[in-house]
Amino acid sequence: MKKYLLSLTVALGSLAALAQTTAADLFTSAPQSVFPLLDRNTRLDMVDYYKNGMATQSQNQLDGRSAITEMTPESVTVKMSDSSASQLVELKGSDGPVIALINTVATPGLDSNIKFFDANWNPLPPANFFTQPGWKEWLTESGRQHEADVTMQAPFMLSSYRIDPSTSTLTLTNNLGRFLDKEIYDDLSSYLNPTLTYTWTGKGFKLAK
Repeated sequence: MKKYLLSLTVALGSLAALAQTTAADLFTSAPQSVFPLLDRNTRLDMVDYYKNGMATQSQNQLDGRSAITEMTPESVTVKMSDSSASQLVELKGSDGPVIALINTVATPGLDSNIKFFDANWNPLPPANFFTQPGWKEWLTESGRQHEADVTMQAPFMLSSYRIDPSTSTLTLTNNLGRFLDKEIYDDLSSYLNPTLTYTWTGKGFKLAK
């Protein structure tokens, strides 16, 4: 009986420790390959600076400056450089935690990609969790009637991603207006959705109707 109680206590303690894992813990435990500009000690310093309300920026591997700009128990957002940023979010998956990592660069219009990992930072197939939208999703009802005009003027889409850690909602923002000439974009803007919203189902992100 004593052995059983001891084993139960250890198991409950392990579950409690797992439940207390935060996005900051994941940020500092990530392999160098995930955040090549920031070694682990630098990431630990960045978390301490943010928690203590300090605006101190940390030197990265390219001699630039990086800093955490937002942090919650579920999410960490980092300014990697003057032209790039990352957001790490821990999502509650049906089969265990899923880490979503969004990387955004200025092109000059902001453009993002998203990767997924398990709790041990093993890569997961992105297509299992998210399908990148095409013109079918970005075009409005009237835009679908003028798809040829849109694609002639804008051969590709630029969009930035952000996950709201409180709702696990993924929002994609149309940034073509920062890339195309104003007159061209003004002609196309009514044909394009300004944002797309995806809800997290526990198995992946689903485009909201």
